[in-house]
Amino acid sequence: MLAGLLFAVQETNDRPERLTATLPFGGVTLLEYQARLLIEAGAAQIVILVARLTPELLGAVTRIGRRGVAVDAVRHVSEAAAKLHPLARLLVLADGLITTERVVGSLASEGGDALLVVPQADAGAVFERVGGGQAWAGVARLDPRRLTEAARLPRDYDAQSTLLRVAEQARAVHVLLPAEALAHGHGIERDAAALDRRGRAVLAAIVSDRRGWFDRQLVAPLARVTLPAMVERGWSGTATAAAGCVLGLTGLAAIALGWSTAGLSAAFIACLVLALGTTLSGLRDEPRIEQTQRVAGLTLPALAALFLGAAESGRAGNLTALAVAAALVTLAALAQRAGTERIRRWWWGSAPAVLLIVTLATAAHWPLSGMAVAAAYATATLAAAIERLRR
Repeated sequence: MLAGLLFAVQETNDRPERLTATLPFGGVTLLEYQARLLIEAGAAQIVILVARLTPELLGAVTRIGRRGVAVDAVRHVSEAAAKLHPLARLLVLADGLITTERVVGSLASEGGDALLVVPQADAGAVFERVGGGQAWAGVARLDPRRLTEAARLPRDYDAQSTLLRVAEQARAVHVLLPAEALAHGHGIERDAAALDRRGRAVLAAIVSDRRGWFDRQLVAPLARVTLPAMVERGWSGTATAAAGCVLGLTGLAAIALGWSTAGLSAAFIACLVLALGTTLSGLRDEPRIEQTQRVAGLTLPALAALFLGAAESGRAGNLTALAVAAALVTLAALAQRAGTERIRRWWWGSAPAVLLIVTLATAAHWPLSGMAVAAAYATATLAAAIERLRR
């Protein structure tokens, strides 16, 4: 069982009486964002060590509990130790930490005590120093017994620093933070303005961390420009879902009316909008809207291919194009199902990537050839995924 430990103790430097954990981040509070990272890493329980219960903090704790995990707010390390199962693996995130799912997931596996560290020369002022000329990067995997050991020390000690020192005394393994993580915004902040600036880099990195070439080369650059502005303006996931679905339905209607290139282009743009909306809804803790957009982003390319196949078969007077479209959809669906994020390679296809191939070929007046090439690409992806799974 994996459990998470968060801190809501430190106040911000530029907003007196405001806890850093309750500052806005990605449309929610920083504490909620950290909790989402823990949940996606597999945490079934989250304990939050608090200095005081403010209205903003109470609201954040309530919203975290709606995600289906057990949440407890405690005031002392001894209370946190009492809440945890003795056999649990404890994943700890520092107060004010901003990072990505990939960084947190790197310590979520089985193993003994481990601290994520950076060279002291690269560490910011708020990174706590540990041995060997290194500093703690804000993520740790600990045995719950470390909480019991920390609870034996005086209550006026800083809980986070105390826990870190106890882990060091237990000879926790040092795991070096990947160099690119710092460039993607990983850090600890105590200022609201600095948190906003660093958050922009992390928002873009959320999409950039995905392994497929389509997300890295097309969605990520678009996300760097649009996501921070959407979050700042309070753009909701529902509005993004509505825009994407309307644009997608318009594209399907255009294909049915014979405007294949325009319709496929509209459907492809709709897939980009839905991809951004899925990330935005995940940040805003809108699981239903997030799932709706994810399903729509996979269904729309399939419908566009089938509509194109039907239109081309109608013009040719035979069912060849429709048969090729049906084969393409089947192969792409199987490849999508088999190619999980854990085993995915950068060149593998996805539903929007396949739609891009068909759209470009149709614009060049080769719709049938485009569907055939896309089907071959989906076949290669499926074959590679099967081989990865066999290993």
